[in-house]
Amino acid sequence: MTGPSSRTLRLLALLQTRPDWTGPQLADRLETSERTVRRDVDRLRGLGYRITAVRGPHGGYRLEPGSALPPLLFDDEQAVALAVALRTAVGTGMEEAAALALATVRQVLPPRLRRRVDAVQVAAVPRGPRPAPVDTGVLLTLAAAVRDRYELRFDYRPDQRPDHAFDHRRERGDTRRRTEPHHLATWNDRWYLVAWDLDRGDWRIFRVDRIAPRTPAGPRFTPRDLPGGDVTAFVQARFRGAAGDPDWPCRGEAVLLASADAVAPYIGDGRVEPLGPGRCRVSLGSWSWTALAASFARFDADVEAADPPELARAFARLATRFAAL
Repeated sequence: MTGPSSRTLRLLALLQTRPDWTGPQLADRLETSERTVRRDVDRLRGLGYRITAVRGPHGGYRLEPGSALPPLLFDDEQAVALAVALRTAVGTGMEEAAALALATVRQVLPPRLRRRVDAVQVAAVPRGPRPAPVDTGVLLTLAAAVRDRYELRFDYRPDQRPDHAFDHRRERGDTRRRTEPHHLATWNDRWYLVAWDLDRGDWRIFRVDRIAPRTPAGPRFTPRDLPGGDVTAFVQARFRGAAGDPDWPCRGEAVLLASADAVAPYIGDGRVEPLGPGRCRVSLGSWSWTALAASFARFDADVEAADPPELARAFARLATRFAAL
Protein backbone atom coordinates (compact mmCIF):
# COMPACT_ATOMS: atom_id res chain seq x y z
CA MET A 1 0.00 0.00 0.00
CA THR A 2 1.59 3.29 -1.15
CA GLY A 3 0.66 6.93 -1.72
CA PRO A 4 -2.39 8.59 -0.11
CA SER A 5 -3.86 5.35 1.28
CA SER A 6 -0.65 4.43 3.10
CA ARG A 7 -0.23 7.96 4.41
CA THR A 8 -3.82 8.06 5.65
CA LEU A 9 -3.33 4.84 7.62
CA ARG A 10 -0.15 6.27 9.14
CA LEU A 11 -2.14 9.35 10.13
CA LEU A 12 -4.79 7.16 11.78
CA ALA A 13 -2.08 5.29 13.70
CA LEU A 14 -0.69 8.58 15.02
CA LEU A 15 -4.12 9.88 16.06
CA GLN A 16 -4.69 6.68 18.07
CA THR A 17 -1.49 7.04 20.09
CA ARG A 18 -2.33 10.22 22.03
CA PRO A 19 -5.29 12.61 22.49
CA ASP A 20 -4.10 15.73 20.64
CA TRP A 21 -1.86 16.54 17.69
CA THR A 22 -1.15 19.89 16.07
CA GLY A 23 -1.14 20.23 12.30
CA PRO A 24 2.60 20.96 12.14
CA GLN A 25 3.38 17.94 14.33
CA LEU A 26 1.42 15.61 12.06
CA ALA A 27 2.91 17.12 8.94
CA ASP A 28 6.41 16.65 10.37
CA ARG A 29 5.80 13.04 11.36
CA LEU A 30 4.23 12.22 7.98
CA GLU A 31 6.82 14.26 6.06
CA THR A 32 4.14 16.13 4.17
CA SER A 33 2.36 19.51 4.22
CA GLU A 34 -0.34 20.72 6.59
CA ARG A 35 -2.68 21.03 3.60
CA THR A 36 -2.19 17.33 2.83
CA VAL A 37 -2.83 16.51 6.50
CA ARG A 38 -6.17 18.35 6.26
CA ARG A 39 -7.14 16.34 3.16
CA ASP A 40 -6.20 13.06 4.86
CA VAL A 41 -8.23 14.02 7.94
CA ASP A 42 -11.25 14.63 5.69
CA ARG A 43 -10.66 11.21 4.10
CA LEU A 44 -10.76 9.54 7.55
CA ARG A 45 -13.92 11.42 8.44
CA GLY A 46 -15.50 10.02 5.31
CA LEU A 47 -14.67 6.51 6.62
CA GLY A 48 -16.56 7.15 9.86
CA TYR A 49 -13.82 8.41 12.18
CA ARG A 50 -14.84 11.36 14.33
CA ILE A 51 -11.92 13.78 14.19
CA THR A 52 -12.41 17.22 15.68
CA ALA A 53 -10.32 20.21 14.72
CA VAL A 54 -9.44 23.09 17.03
CA ARG A 55 -8.49 26.37 15.38
CA GLY A 56 -5.85 28.80 16.58
CA PRO A 57 -2.10 28.81 17.19
CA HIS A 58 -2.39 25.88 19.61
CA GLY A 59 -5.10 24.08 17.69
CA GLY A 60 -4.90 20.65 16.19
CA TYR A 61 -6.76 17.37 15.75
CA ARG A 62 -8.30 14.86 18.11
CA LEU A 63 -9.76 11.41 17.40
CA GLU A 64 -13.07 11.26 19.30
CA PRO A 65 -14.97 8.13 20.34
CA GLY A 66 -17.92 7.33 18.09
CA SER A 67 -21.22 5.49 18.34
CA ALA A 68 -19.79 2.53 16.45
CA LEU A 69 -16.39 0.88 16.53
CA PRO A 70 -14.52 1.78 13.33
CA PRO A 71 -11.59 -0.27 12.08
CA LEU A 72 -8.59 -0.09 14.40
CA LEU A 73 -4.99 0.05 13.31
CA PHE A 74 -2.20 -1.69 15.22
CA ASP A 75 1.46 -1.81 14.41
CA ASP A 76 3.31 -5.13 14.62
CA GLU A 77 4.34 -4.80 18.26
CA GLN A 78 0.87 -3.68 19.37
CA ALA A 79 -0.79 -6.60 17.56
CA VAL A 80 1.57 -9.13 19.15
CA ALA A 81 1.10 -7.54 22.59
CA LEU A 82 -2.69 -7.69 22.19
CA ALA A 83 -2.57 -11.34 21.14
CA VAL A 84 -0.32 -12.29 24.07
CA ALA A 85 -2.57 -10.44 26.53
CA LEU A 86 -5.66 -12.25 25.24
CA ARG A 87 -3.90 -15.61 25.13
CA THR A 88 -2.71 -15.27 28.75
CA ALA A 89 -6.06 -14.15 30.17
CA VAL A 90 -6.00 -17.02 32.66
CA GLY A 91 -7.52 -16.36 36.05
CA THR A 92 -9.60 -13.39 34.90
CA GLY A 93 -12.83 -15.36 34.72
CA MET A 94 -13.22 -14.21 31.10
CA GLU A 95 -11.10 -16.79 29.32
CA GLU A 96 -13.83 -17.76 26.83
CA ALA A 97 -14.47 -14.13 25.83
CA ALA A 98 -10.73 -13.54 25.50
CA ALA A 99 -10.36 -16.58 23.23
CA LEU A 100 -13.19 -15.33 21.00
CA ALA A 101 -11.63 -11.85 20.88
CA LEU A 102 -8.29 -13.36 19.91
CA ALA A 103 -9.92 -15.36 17.13
CA THR A 104 -11.59 -12.17 15.84
CA VAL A 105 -8.33 -10.21 15.89
CA ARG A 106 -6.41 -13.05 14.27
CA GLN A 107 -8.91 -13.33 11.42
CA VAL A 108 -8.27 -9.77 10.22
CA LEU A 109 -4.49 -9.81 10.58
CA PRO A 110 -2.40 -9.89 7.42
CA PRO A 111 -0.75 -13.29 6.80
CA ARG A 112 2.71 -11.98 7.69
CA LEU A 113 1.57 -10.68 11.08
CA ARG A 114 -0.70 -13.67 11.70
CA ARG A 115 2.31 -15.99 11.46
CA ARG A 116 4.14 -13.88 14.05
CA VAL A 117 1.18 -13.94 16.41
CA ASP A 118 0.66 -17.71 15.97
CA ALA A 119 4.31 -18.26 16.86
CA VAL A 120 3.68 -16.87 20.34
CA GLN A 121 2.33 -20.00 22.01
CA VAL A 122 2.15 -19.30 25.74
CA ALA A 123 1.06 -21.79 28.39
CA ALA A 124 -0.59 -19.53 30.96
CA VAL A 125 -0.75 -21.50 34.21
CA PRO A 126 -3.09 -20.23 36.95
CA ARG A 127 -1.68 -19.86 40.45
CA GLY A 128 -4.23 -22.13 42.02
CA PRO A 129 -7.56 -23.82 41.27
CA ARG A 130 -9.29 -22.22 38.31
CA PRO A 131 -11.61 -19.51 39.66
CA ALA A 132 -15.29 -19.31 38.90
CA PRO A 133 -16.06 -17.39 35.70
CA VAL A 134 -16.97 -13.73 36.09
CA ASP A 135 -20.13 -12.43 34.44
CA THR A 136 -19.03 -9.62 32.13
CA GLY A 137 -22.34 -7.83 32.65
CA VAL A 138 -21.84 -7.85 36.42
CA LEU A 139 -18.27 -6.63 36.03
CA LEU A 140 -19.41 -3.74 33.83
CA THR A 141 -22.20 -2.86 36.28
CA LEU A 142 -19.73 -2.69 39.15
CA ALA A 143 -17.25 -0.68 37.09
CA ALA A 144 -19.98 1.83 36.18
CA ALA A 145 -20.98 2.18 39.84
CA VAL A 146 -17.36 2.81 40.79
CA ARG A 147 -16.92 5.37 38.02
CA ASP A 148 -20.21 7.23 38.54
CA ARG A 149 -20.13 7.03 42.36
CA TYR A 150 -23.61 5.74 43.11
CA GLU A 151 -24.62 3.34 45.86
CA LEU A 152 -24.73 -0.30 44.87
CA ARG A 153 -27.17 -2.81 46.30
CA PHE A 154 -26.58 -6.50 45.71
CA ASP A 155 -27.14 -10.00 46.99
CA TYR A 156 -23.93 -11.64 48.10
CA ARG A 157 -23.31 -15.36 48.28
CA PRO A 158 -20.66 -15.89 50.96
CA ASP A 159 -18.33 -18.87 50.94
CA GLN A 160 -18.44 -21.58 53.56
CA ARG A 161 -14.71 -21.17 53.99
CA PRO A 162 -12.27 -18.30 53.40
CA ASP A 163 -10.15 -17.95 50.28
CA HIS A 164 -7.07 -18.01 52.51
CA ALA A 165 -6.35 -19.21 56.01
CA PHE A 166 -5.64 -15.59 56.98
CA ASP A 167 -8.86 -14.14 55.47
CA HIS A 168 -10.65 -13.01 58.60
CA ARG A 169 -13.18 -10.93 56.65
CA ARG A 170 -15.55 -13.70 55.56
CA GLU A 171 -19.13 -13.30 56.68
CA ARG A 172 -22.23 -15.41 56.74
CA GLY A 173 -25.88 -14.75 57.44
CA ASP A 174 -27.67 -11.86 55.75
CA THR A 175 -26.39 -11.58 52.19
CA ARG A 176 -28.14 -8.35 51.13
CA ARG A 177 -25.66 -5.47 51.00
CA ARG A 178 -25.77 -1.69 50.56
CA THR A 179 -22.38 -0.34 49.61
CA GLU A 180 -20.43 2.60 48.27
CA PRO A 181 -18.23 0.92 45.62
CA HIS A 182 -14.74 2.37 45.34
CA HIS A 183 -12.44 0.05 43.38
CA LEU A 184 -12.24 -3.16 41.39
CA ALA A 185 -9.13 -5.23 42.09
CA THR A 186 -7.66 -8.65 41.35
CA TRP A 187 -5.89 -10.90 43.83
CA ASN A 188 -4.68 -14.44 43.19
CA ASP A 189 -6.58 -14.69 39.91
CA ARG A 190 -9.90 -13.47 41.33
CA TRP A 191 -11.88 -10.26 40.88
CA TYR A 192 -12.85 -8.29 44.00
CA LEU A 193 -14.91 -5.19 44.76
CA VAL A 194 -13.54 -2.84 47.42
CA ALA A 195 -16.47 -0.99 48.97
CA TRP A 196 -17.70 0.78 52.08
CA ASP A 197 -20.48 -1.33 53.64
CA LEU A 198 -23.17 1.14 54.71
CA ASP A 199 -24.90 -1.24 57.15
CA ARG A 200 -21.69 -2.44 58.83
CA GLY A 201 -19.90 0.90 58.81
CA ASP A 202 -16.63 -0.56 57.59
CA TRP A 203 -14.62 -1.34 54.50
CA ARG A 204 -15.24 -4.72 52.91
CA ILE A 205 -13.80 -6.73 50.02
CA PHE A 206 -16.32 -8.79 48.04
CA ARG A 207 -15.67 -11.48 45.45
CA VAL A 208 -17.21 -10.38 42.17
CA ASP A 209 -18.29 -13.89 41.13
CA ARG A 210 -20.57 -13.98 44.21
CA ILE A 211 -22.24 -10.62 43.59
CA ALA A 212 -25.76 -10.33 42.08
CA PRO A 213 -26.54 -6.61 41.61
CA ARG A 214 -30.02 -5.38 42.49
CA THR A 215 -31.92 -2.63 40.71
CA PRO A 216 -32.46 0.22 40.85
CA ALA A 217 -29.16 1.60 42.06
CA GLY A 218 -29.00 3.93 45.02
CA PRO A 219 -28.19 7.65 45.14
CA ARG A 220 -24.82 9.15 44.35
CA PHE A 221 -22.30 9.47 47.14
CA THR A 222 -19.20 11.48 47.97
CA PRO A 223 -16.21 9.11 47.96
CA ARG A 224 -14.60 8.36 51.30
CA ASP A 225 -10.86 8.25 51.71
CA LEU A 226 -9.58 4.70 51.42
CA PRO A 227 -7.28 3.88 54.36
CA GLY A 228 -3.75 4.58 53.22
CA GLY A 229 -4.99 6.00 49.91
CA ASP A 230 -3.53 3.13 47.85
CA VAL A 231 -5.94 0.40 46.74
CA THR A 232 -3.11 -2.07 46.03
CA ALA A 233 -1.64 -1.64 49.51
CA PHE A 234 -5.12 -1.80 51.08
CA VAL A 235 -6.02 -5.09 49.39
CA GLN A 236 -2.62 -6.59 50.22
CA ALA A 237 -3.03 -5.58 53.86
CA ARG A 238 -6.51 -7.06 54.18
CA PHE A 239 -5.57 -10.38 52.64
CA ARG A 240 -2.44 -10.56 54.74
CA GLY A 241 -4.51 -10.07 57.87
CA ALA A 242 -3.26 -6.55 58.63
CA ALA A 243 -5.48 -3.56 59.28
CA GLY A 244 -3.56 -0.96 57.33
CA ASP A 245 0.09 -1.86 56.78
CA PRO A 246 0.53 -3.82 53.52
CA ASP A 247 3.37 -5.80 55.10
CA TRP A 248 2.77 -9.12 56.85
CA PRO A 249 1.59 -8.72 60.47
CA CYS A 250 4.33 -11.12 61.60
CA ARG A 251 7.86 -10.84 60.24
CA GLY A 252 11.05 -12.43 61.53
CA GLU A 253 14.38 -13.82 60.51
CA ALA A 254 16.38 -16.99 61.06
CA VAL A 255 19.90 -18.15 60.37
CA LEU A 256 19.84 -21.29 58.23
CA LEU A 257 22.63 -23.79 57.70
CA ALA A 258 22.34 -23.59 53.93
CA SER A 259 23.92 -21.46 51.25
CA ALA A 260 22.14 -18.34 50.01
CA ASP A 261 22.19 -19.77 46.48
CA ALA A 262 20.32 -22.90 47.63
CA VAL A 263 17.70 -20.83 49.47
CA ALA A 264 17.11 -18.04 46.93
CA PRO A 265 14.87 -19.99 44.49
CA TYR A 266 12.32 -20.57 47.27
CA ILE A 267 12.47 -17.19 49.02
CA GLY A 268 9.21 -15.77 47.59
CA ASP A 269 8.74 -12.22 48.87
CA GLY A 270 11.38 -12.72 51.58
CA ARG A 271 15.02 -11.70 51.68
CA VAL A 272 18.20 -13.73 51.97
CA GLU A 273 21.64 -12.55 53.12
CA PRO A 274 24.73 -14.75 52.69
CA LEU A 275 26.75 -15.24 55.88
CA GLY A 276 29.53 -17.36 54.49
CA PRO A 277 29.89 -20.93 53.22
CA GLY A 278 26.79 -22.94 54.09
CA ARG A 279 25.08 -20.20 56.15
CA CYS A 280 22.59 -17.43 55.39
CA ARG A 281 20.08 -15.17 57.12
CA VAL A 282 16.51 -15.35 55.82
CA SER A 283 13.77 -12.80 56.52
CA LEU A 284 10.14 -13.79 55.90
CA GLY A 285 6.62 -12.63 56.73
CA SER A 286 3.33 -14.38 57.39
CA TRP A 287 -0.08 -13.89 58.99
CA SER A 288 0.84 -15.62 62.28
CA TRP A 289 4.00 -16.63 64.14
CA THR A 290 3.15 -20.31 63.82
CA ALA A 291 2.65 -19.99 60.06
CA LEU A 292 5.90 -18.02 59.84
CA ALA A 293 7.84 -20.73 61.68
CA ALA A 294 6.33 -23.40 59.44
CA SER A 295 7.31 -21.45 56.30
CA PHE A 296 11.01 -21.84 57.16
CA ALA A 297 10.63 -25.63 56.87
CA ARG A 298 10.40 -25.38 53.07
CA PHE A 299 14.15 -24.72 52.88
CA ASP A 300 14.95 -28.17 54.36
CA ALA A 301 17.80 -26.74 56.44
CA ASP A 302 18.73 -26.68 60.12
CA VAL A 303 17.90 -23.45 61.97
CA GLU A 304 20.73 -21.95 64.00
CA ALA A 305 18.99 -18.85 65.43
CA ALA A 306 15.62 -17.09 65.22
CA ASP A 307 14.39 -13.60 66.01
CA PRO A 308 12.18 -12.15 67.46
CA PRO A 309 11.39 -14.29 70.51
CA GLU A 310 7.83 -14.87 69.25
CA LEU A 311 9.25 -16.69 66.26
CA ALA A 312 11.57 -18.79 68.44
CA ARG A 313 8.63 -19.81 70.64
CA ALA A 314 6.60 -20.72 67.54
CA PHE A 315 9.45 -23.02 66.43
CA ALA A 316 9.28 -24.71 69.84
CA ARG A 317 5.50 -25.20 69.62
CA LEU A 318 5.79 -26.78 66.20
CA ALA A 319 8.61 -29.03 67.37
CA THR A 320 6.45 -30.31 70.22
CA ARG A 321 3.49 -30.94 67.93
CA PHE A 322 5.48 -32.79 65.33
CA ALA A 323 7.43 -34.77 67.89
CA ALA A 324 4.13 -36.08 69.27
CA LEU A 325 3.56 -37.94 66.00
